[in-house]
Amino acid sequence: MAIEITARSLADTQPADMSPGEVVQPGELSGLPEKPVSVSRFLRRSLRWTRRNFSSRAKLLSRGEVVILSAPKSGRTWIRTFLCAYLCKRHGLEFTLQPGRYDHPGFPPVIFSHDRFEHRTKGNRWDRLRGKYLVPRRELRKAKIILLVRDPRDCFVSLYLQMTRRDPSADQTLKQKSVSELLRDKRFGIRGIVRAMNDWLDEFSGRKDFTIVRYEALRASPAEHFRDLLAVVGETTPDMSIFQETLEFARFENMQKLEAAGVFDSKILHPGDVRDPESFKVRRGKVGGYREYLSAEDQEYAAEALMELDPRLGYNS
Repeated sequence: MAIEITARSLADTQPADMSPGEVVQPGELSGLPEKPVSVSRFLRRSLRWTRRNFSSRAKLLSRGEVVILSAPKSGRTWIRTFLCAYLCKRHGLEFTLQPGRYDHPGFPPVIFSHDRFEHRTKGNRWDRLRGKYLVPRRELRKAKIILLVRDPRDCFVSLYLQMTRRDPSADQTLKQKSVSELLRDKRFGIRGIVRAMNDWLDEFSGRKDFTIVRYEALRASPAEHFRDLLAVVGETTPDMSIFQETLEFARFENMQKLEAAGVFDSKILHPGDVRDPESFKVRRGKVGGYREYLSAEDQEYAAEALMELDPRLGYNS
């Protein structure tokens, strides 16, 4: 009953659309009021405008029954691997990391996007003007929204290592920056991550079909929270034999072995340098690992930045 991966099964994966968490319903969030936090009329108009996508890429970000949003390096490849492996096996389909590949009853179309973060950091002015990296507003209205969150300090360190050790297309100016310098960068630094997380929460926290998934809780108890995640996407009574197999398949250690062996025939799950563990897409996933990379001064700066993060997300203490 093994999950089979072939080169053909991954050939249609889109790198631009690719790049772990307690499942929390809005009313269960610590400190989250029953009523949505008010957003100014100006901000609401701004959100409506920036949700327009006039690019051809809008098709890749459309027709999803579930939209999973996150800042980079929040663990979405782990979630993506688990969901795709489970659903493909459940419906007798060949494994793929591109769930939109199948138009199959019971297989919900899932969109993964960095959305606002990429809108501010990727591409040129023309890309931003036409909203190339934004999930269109009309699509968000029809879909369930899942916000995957992780401690922004861990997100940042993992993003820094990806840009400097893994991504050959990263801007050379950014590649030459030290971790301290990039931490303070207006777009790619920790405040850019905080801003995106705040904006998503402001935009969606009033919706009944909005769910927050916390990486740290998923790492602590993957079986419990992956079951909750399946329920959100519509799989309320999972096949437990497939579920257990998929949990094993999506373990970090197993994904690292598959990536090192080149089983995933895709740039998304392929190390920048197989001899360099820091260049792997599936790196360590350690909670609190930022302390090994940031100096005491940098940690103090990051802690100050976290004071700007909405306390409902739970990373301020």
